[in-house]
This record gives sequence, structure tokens and C-alpha cells, in this order.
Amino acid sequence: MRRKPPANPFAAHAWLAEAGWVFMMHSAQLWANPAKAGARLAALGAEKNRAFAEGAMKAGLAAMRGAQPAAVAAAAVAPARGRVRANARRIIKG
Repeated sequence: MRRKPPANPFAAHAWLAEAGWVFMMHSAQLWANPAKAGARLAALGAEKNRAFAEGAMKAGLAAMRGAQPAAVAAAAVAPARGRVRANARRIIKG
């Protein structure tokens, strides 16, 4: 059974633009406060490691359940997408 494509063909990849914006904002914050940059960079790195590990586990479980390749890929990136969205909300709030 074929899935209907999204109405906007770029919607599935919009989070990549959001991720770039979050990266830019984090970079500006680090530049503005270099005294705390080391600790903040370590926290950001740990956050990415957790999202990667969670995505790998979810993708592995989806693959073992026999999911379609698109569903496995979606499971792999879901934690990263969630972190990007949460970071964007936190940055916007201030």
C-alpha cells in the first residue's frame, strides 16, 4: 500500500532548517558567553549522543519488527527531531 506524499514536499525536511537555526543560535550564545562555553559544549554534545543512541535503538527495534525502510529511518531520526524542536522552543522563550 502506497502512502500519500505530504502536501508540501519539503515538509519532511523542514526540521533540517530548524536544526541549522538552533545551531546558529547556540553558536551565538557560546560566542556571547565564552566563560561558560566549555560546559555548554559538553552538555550539547551529550544531548546529541543521547539522541543518536535512542534513535539507533528505535531504528533497530523497528527493523526487527519488520517495518518498512521509511519507518525505520523515521524511527532513527525521531529523537533528534524532538531535541531540535525542544531546543528551538527553549531558545524562542529565552
